[in-house]
Amino acid sequence: MALEKLMAIDTITIQSFMAVAETGSFTKAAERIGRTQSAISQQMTKLENQLGKPLLVRGKQCALTAEGEIFLGYAKQIFALQREAMDRFKEPELEGEVRFGVPEDFASVFLSDVLADFARIHPRILLNIECDLTLNLFDRFKKKEFDLVLVKMTRPDDFPNGQEVWSEPLEWVGDASLTQSDKPLPLVLSPQPCVYRAAAIQALEAAGHSWRLVFSSASHAGKAAAVKAGMGITVLPRMMTPKDLPLMPSADMPELEDIHVSLLKHDQTNPAVNSFEAFVFQKLRH
Repeated sequence: MALEKLMAIDTITIQSFMAVAETGSFTKAAERIGRTQSAISQQMTKLENQLGKPLLVRGKQCALTAEGEIFLGYAKQIFALQREAMDRFKEPELEGEVRFGVPEDFASVFLSDVLADFARIHPRILLNIECDLTLNLFDRFKKKEFDLVLVKMTRPDDFPNGQEVWSEPLEWVGDASLTQSDKPLPLVLSPQPCVYRAAAIQALEAAGHSWRLVFSSASHAGKAAAVKAGMGITVLPRMMTPKDLPLMPSADMPELEDIHVSLLKHDQTNPAVNSFEAFVFQKLRH
């Protein structure tokens, strides 16, 4: 893709395109960006004209063309670099300590790149990271052991002061043939207290399904390995499900609640904590 074409595209257009790609709707994208639906539509047409390629298949639900999928990768890189540059030169001398609590599965899937990028921008900020189950993190957060925690919940009002990062349905993950037996359903879950575990057991018992726990581990990698080995099935958000694990047909299993992910923070005035919160929020949203 020609460099001059990319340089001619402004940041608002990049954000708008990413919003359309993520929501599949001009209307929802407009709500997210804070612009009108017609403005978003005009931006997308202008963008396609600039690049000389169709990026969207327009309809009730907008979809990306093959060229649109390619451009989305460029768009994410451009936006991330722009945010990083603004953060670096806006507050280059931030220093202090941030105590951050995060569920182990999020640390395994998302956190390494986030921490490496933040440390490069703000080398004077000391990050102390601890992994634990959500309910344990919340208890310790209330005791002021953390400045900031990332928590998972099935109801947003569980943590009413949290800043929601995203929400999505939970999925049953594993070999669908395991549901065909008359034996209790074998489950691979984290130990208590775990939001995913509670959601799975509640859904099964409400539907009258018997179950048994065959593998218990707080490790995301450990549970994934057990499911891959065919020991049992588990529950995960779609975006955190390893690509080599199958999603089970929804018709075979009881419906699960949505999972909501939020950031909780004590001090609203600490610049180091505020900067890290904004950085994590932006990275996880995109």
